[in-house]
Amino acid sequence: MTDLPGWLDPLPDAGQMRAIDAWAIEGQGVPSLDLMERAGTGVARLVAERAPAGRVVVVCGKGNNGGDGLVAARLLREQGREVDVLCVSDAAELRGDAAANRDRLPGPPPAAFVPAAALEGAASVVDALLGTGFSGAPREPVAGAIEAINGAGGDVVAVDVPSGVDASTGEVEGVAVRAGATATFHSLKLGLCVAPGKGCAGEVRVVDIGVPPGAPREADAGLIQPGVLDAIPRRQAGSTKFSEGAVLVVGGSVGLTGAPSMAAEAAQRAGAGYVTVCVPEALNLVFEVRLLEVMSRPLAGAESGRLGPDALDPILEACERADALVLGPGLGRAEGSLELARAVARDASLPMLLDADGLNAHAGHLADLAGREAATVLTPHAGELARLLDTDSRTIEAHRLRHVREAAEAAQAVVVLKGDDTLVATPGAPVGVSAGGSAALATAGTGDVLSGVVGALLAKDLHPFDAACAAVWLHSAAGRRAGRVRGPDSVIARDVIEALPRELAESR
Repeated sequence: MTDLPGWLDPLPDAGQMRAIDAWAIEGQGVPSLDLMERAGTGVARLVAERAPAGRVVVVCGKGNNGGDGLVAARLLREQGREVDVLCVSDAAELRGDAAANRDRLPGPPPAAFVPAAALEGAASVVDALLGTGFSGAPREPVAGAIEAINGAGGDVVAVDVPSGVDASTGEVEGVAVRAGATATFHSLKLGLCVAPGKGCAGEVRVVDIGVPPGAPREADAGLIQPGVLDAIPRRQAGSTKFSEGAVLVVGGSVGLTGAPSMAAEAAQRAGAGYVTVCVPEALNLVFEVRLLEVMSRPLAGAESGRLGPDALDPILEACERADALVLGPGLGRAEGSLELARAVARDASLPMLLDADGLNAHAGHLADLAGREAATVLTPHAGELARLLDTDSRTIEAHRLRHVREAAEAAQAVVVLKGDDTLVATPGAPVGVSAGGSAALATAGTGDVLSGVVGALLAKDLHPFDAACAAVWLHSAAGRRAGRVRGPDSVIARDVIEALPRELAESR
C-alpha cells in the first residue's frame, strides 16, 4: 500500500477496508456492534428516501452484510414500515454482531428465502447477501437470490456493495445484483468505481459509520479530485509562448485530418504556448486553413496523403524544438505509417503521448516502449488495449483494473484506459480513477482532445502520472460542461475543446 497524494481520495479494496475496521475496533476502541448499527441506519435512511411507502423485503446472507440488513429491517419496522426479512441460509447460523441484530429484530423472525414468490409486490428490496470480502462467482442459493432480486419490480438498495461484484476490482464473474442505489460504508470502494461493477451500483451513498478521524489512507487506488489541477503552471506576466510549453503533434492522413487538428487545438486550450503539427505534404492546405494559431510542417511521403518512414528525420528534427510529442492521431494504418510510428517512439527523446494509430503500431511491440528514457503516456480504449495485450476487448472490459496495470508494467509507462471509469496506471504506484459521469464524451474525436490535453501538460514538465490524471479530470469536467450546454446527445468534440478554458479558469 502507498500513501496517496492529496488529490486522490482513497478507494480501499476489501483487505484495506478490513484493516480500517480493525484500526477502529482494536486500535480506537469503537465497538463493532456500533459500526454495524450506523451502517444499517444509513441503509434504512436510503431505503426510506427512495421508496417512502410500500413493503420492504430485506434479503440477508449469513455474514456481517446480512447483519447490516437486519439493522435496517429493525429500524424500518420501528418507523411503521411493512418489512419482510428473508435469509438464504438458516438464520440460526448467524454469529457475532449479525446474530445480535437477529435477536433485536421486532416482529416476525427472519424466514427462509423462496425465490418464486418472495419479492412479489415489494416497493423496495434490500440486497444484504454478500459483502466486500466476496470474490468469484456466487453459488447457490445466493445466485438464485440475486437473479430473483434482479427480476423484482421494486427499487433495489445494495448494502455496501452489490452482491456478485468484487469490491476490490469491480469484476463480475457470474451474476450480480443490479442496484438502483448502494449504501457503502466509511468510504467509496474501488469496485464501485470500476466497470463492470460501477454499472451495477447505481447511485452510491457513502455512509459515515463512526470510524474516527485519522484512519489509514493507504490504498492502491484513488478517485481523482479537482485539486490535481493545482499542479498545472499558470501563465505569468513574464511568460512567453516558449515558456508555456511547445507541443508537436504527428499524424493525419487522407480522411483523418480532424484527429490531429483537434489534438492540436486541445493542446492550445489546455495552455500550451506553441503547437506544431507534422502532417503529410499533400494535406497541408487543410491544416493551414483549419489551424490558424498552429504551425504546420508539411512532410513529403512515399504515398500521397500519408506519412511514412522517409518522414522520420524531419520529425526527429522537429522534436528537438518541442517539449512534448503527441504521436498517432489520424496517422492511419498503412504499414509505412505504422513503421514510422514505431521508429519515432523509439528514437524521440522527449516526453510522448501515444494514441490511436500510434498505439496500433505497437500491437505486439508493447515492451519496446519500456526502453524509452523519456516519459511515455498511452491513452487506449478497450479495443486498442486488447490489441496491445494480444487479447480481445471483452476480456479487457471484464478485467479493466488488471489489464491497465499489466500494460503499465509491460511498457514501463503511464497507461490511461479510457471509459466512464477512466483508469490511470503507472508501474509500482496507485491507480487514479475518474469519477466519470461524462456521457457527452461518447462521440468521435473526444479521445483526440484528451491526447492534446495530456500533451500540453507534459510540455509543462508535469510528472507524467500527474499530467495524465489532471488531463483526465479536466477532460471529463469539460465533457460534463459541454453536456449541460448542448445536451449530452448533441455534444461534438469541438464543444469539449471550447469548454476547457472555463474549467481551467474556475480551478484557479
